[in-house]
Amino acid sequence: MLVLTRIQKQLLIWSVGLSFLGASYSWAESIRVFTWQGYVQPEEIAAVNQLLKSSGYDYEIEVITPWAEGPEQMFNVIRSGRADISFLTLNYLKMQDARLLRLLQPIDIRSPRLGNYHKLLDILKTIPMGMQNDQVYYIPWAGGAYGIWADMNKVSSDELPDSVNKLWAPRWKGHLSLSSGQIQPNIALTSMALGKTPFYLNSIKEYGRLRMYLAADSDIQQKLNQLYQQVSYFWNSAPQVHDSVELIASYGPAVSTWNASGGNWRLLNLKEGNTVWLDTINFHKNLSGKKLEAAEIFANYFIGRIVQNRAVLQLGLVAASEEAVVLSEQFRPGNFFKEDMFWPPYWKGADNVMKSMSEKAMRAWKLQSQQALTKQ
Repeated sequence: MLVLTRIQKQLLIWSVGLSFLGASYSWAESIRVFTWQGYVQPEEIAAVNQLLKSSGYDYEIEVITPWAEGPEQMFNVIRSGRADISFLTLNYLKMQDARLLRLLQPIDIRSPRLGNYHKLLDILKTIPMGMQNDQVYYIPWAGGAYGIWADMNKVSSDELPDSVNKLWAPRWKGHLSLSSGQIQPNIALTSMALGKTPFYLNSIKEYGRLRMYLAADSDIQQKLNQLYQQVSYFWNSAPQVHDSVELIASYGPAVSTWNASGGNWRLLNLKEGNTVWLDTINFHKNLSGKKLEAAEIFANYFIGRIVQNRAVLQLGLVAASEEAVVLSEQFRPGNFFKEDMFWPPYWKGADNVMKSMSEKAMRAWKLQSQQALTKQ
């Protein structure tokens, strides 16, 4: 009779257990998703993983950390090879000589695994800043506006500004909140108030001429200074509600959260329109074979009706799919997304000049704030 020591018995049990697991389960390789907070939910990961399993793909979706924050951070993460799928904002792709686009691969829009692609809005499928050599490097997902929202618990309907110009009215001095983190949309508001296109400065490709707008007497600099004087609170990473704020600039998702908690915020319907952005799904250039096919299955699920409706109802975004719910005519995608209002990939010269202009206006705002405190 064979006598086993205690240790030998444990080793035998472990080896049998591992053999059983190996026979019944094969470890799935991760497909790493790099996304903005709130875009990919656990129940959606589970649904896609089940789709992959039932279709014979030995892959699982893994959402990586950290969350997406902006173009520089996203470039560094994607360049490091840590992400297979990303949710890039469209204008990031061709920033700084299209360095991000070079890390991606074209989308096979005829793939049998992208059946929901034909349900996307045609106006979103071939935007030039997401294309190269007639190939698209993005799948439209959802977007929003850098718009001005009014707290309807404090503001009456007949007071609502219907033009960008009215943001400079005395009524809103000390009751406006703007972003200090991304200042380009503030300058877009200023340009529109002067009757120029929102991205006027970016259209000037001669740096010497562009720098003329840094002069203290330039129309855009003066108007921007005046806009900042209207502000009671500048937010950085995300908008926040303050007692003094009645109008606030937001990309949309934060306002959706406030309204879900009992708030009553409404996007201003400005006659000039709102500058808009589009977040997209992108594939790393190294994806291939079955892993690329599995990534397409993920993307197809996220442009399907279930996720697209959640983007509208929970995140306050405007969906890319024609099948998604529409909350009002103001947010009907065909009316909302206008190609000339999409944030462009700013060229470095324009970006530097706009940052300098904002810094000047911010110094004047801080001086005004200090003087106001001194008088109290």
